[in-house]
Amino acid sequence: MIEVNGRIRIAVPSDGAMHDPTLSFLEGCGLGVDRGNSRRYIASIPSLDGVTILFQRSSDITSKVEDGSADLGILGYDRFLEMRREDGSSAVVMNGLGFGGCALVVGVPDSWVDVVTMADLADVAMEFRDEGKYLRIATKSPRLVERFLVSSGINYFSLVQSSGTLEASPAMGFADIIVDITSSGNTMRENHLKTLLGGTVIKSEACLIGNVRSVKASPSKQNLSRAFVDTIAAHLQSKDYYTVTANINGDDPSEVSRRLLEQTELVGLRGPTIAKVYAGGNENWYALTLVIQRSQLMNAVNKLRDIGGTSVTVSQPSYVFQTGSDMIATFLGD
Repeated sequence: MIEVNGRIRIAVPSDGAMHDPTLSFLEGCGLGVDRGNSRRYIASIPSLDGVTILFQRSSDITSKVEDGSADLGILGYDRFLEMRREDGSSAVVMNGLGFGGCALVVGVPDSWVDVVTMADLADVAMEFRDEGKYLRIATKSPRLVERFLVSSGINYFSLVQSSGTLEASPAMGFADIIVDITSSGNTMRENHLKTLLGGTVIKSEACLIGNVRSVKASPSKQNLSRAFVDTIAAHLQSKDYYTVTANINGDDPSEVSRRLLEQTELVGLRGPTIAKVYAGGNENWYALTLVIQRSQLMNAVNKLRDIGGTSVTVSQPSYVFQTGSDMIATFLGD
């Protein structure tokens, strides 16, 4: 179903590990969701009129975007790759949103002391075959796992799909090993499982996906999608910058700017902003403002002190909007 009334529908997780982090992330971007109460499955973003938020199970978000019931969606990158249709209309708009970090890894029993690498596991799979058996692997991501195993030289195995807890599968006899999502590895260790060298199927965190056809269907949807995406991108980019303000004595703005520009660390994004400080007396004081990359912060502060800068203050911007950034155009192939 493709909606062409100009509003955009954005699917977000209704529960599970991604629910709270997604809402916190949007709040931090200035795109806070107004749900009314926790039993409602439709909400809005008051700061961006024309957006409808749809609360969906994480496992359903890809399909909702695929069939056009939602125009955009936020979910784990691993879930998207597992659930998407190869010839579907969905694609990643933004990857690496900075939360929901995890990895899909191979876990084998601690008792398999000689199995340390994926090459060792390939040998085990061959031993199983020689005994007329298949290596049984419990997972919730059969597509990703099958491709990974084949690429690792493991061809004799059977996948046991499960929607419940996987870590207990080897102990209960349902499977020989598992391939599951982990963020810290603690749950696997507590269940006497170990990860293998080279056994990471994929590293994942939250991503924004979209339906190319449904967003392209309306100029209004394109504009709203662009506003939504640009706000997120500007917020993420702001984490790499600091705004530095200082007072400095000088003859005039030109003389102050010359002293600043002699120090390459004090150029900032587009050079310094210099303004007269009206403090009384006969001295000429100027306030200067720079936007500095995080990695250059302390070097820039020290250089400011070296050329006479005082009262140095540092703050982090909430957004850094760069010119010429248009992720929606790239996503749509325009």
